[in-house]
Amino acid sequence: MQTRRSPVKWFVDNFFKGCLVLVPLAITVYVVWVVFVTLDRLLPSPVPGLGIVLAAVAITVIGFLTGNVIGRRVVDFVEHLLEKMPIVRLVYASLKDLIGAFVGSKQSFDRPVVVKLDEAGSVGALGFVTCDQFDDPALAGQVAVYLPQSYNFAGNLLVVPKDRVIPVNADGASFVTFIVSGGVSGMQAAKKYLDETAPISRRRAGS
Repeated sequence: MQTRRSPVKWFVDNFFKGCLVLVPLAITVYVVWVVFVTLDRLLPSPVPGLGIVLAAVAITVIGFLTGNVIGRRVVDFVEHLLEKMPIVRLVYASLKDLIGAFVGSKQSFDRPVVVKLDEAGSVGALGFVTCDQFDDPALAGQVAVYLPQSYNFAGNLLVVPKDRVIPVNADGASFVTFIVSGGVSGMQAAKKYLDETAPISRRRAGS
C-alpha cells in the first residue's frame, strides 16, 4: 500500500523540483540579458539592439578581411606591436589561445579522452587532449590533458603517458557539459565510455 505524503512534504519536494528547472534557466537568461544590455550601452543606437547587430557585422567583416594577404599583414603588424608590451602581450596571447581553443581551425577541445588513474583502468578522469607533442625530450611520449572542474570555470592540466589516455567517442560539447555539470547533464557521453570500457574491466577482473 502506497504511503500518502503529507502536504508539507509534497510542497517541499515540488518546490525543489521547480528550483532545479527555474534557477539554471533564470541565471542563463539573466547573464544573456546583462551581456546584451552592456554591449548595447557601449554601442549606443536609436534602435535597441542595433548596436549589437552592427558589432556582429563589423566582427564578421574583420574576420573576412583577415583571410586575404593585406588583412593578414595588418593583423600581424598589430600583433607584433602587442608582443613588445610585456603585460599586454601576456593578456593578449592568453585570450587568443583560449578563444582559438574553441573556434577556428586549431580547436583544442575537440578530443575528449579518459585518463586512466590506475593500472586496471577502473578509475578514470574525463578531459581533453590539448597537446600531444612537446619540444622537451624529457617529455617524449607524454600528452597534455586538460581536466575541467565540475560546477566551476577552472580546471587542471595533466601531462601523462599516451598509453594512459583513452579516446572517447563523444562530441566535445556534450562531453564538457557532462564534466562541468558534475555528471548531471550529458549522460550519453558517460554511457558511451562505460559501455566501451566495462567489458575490458570485467575481463581484467576475471583474469
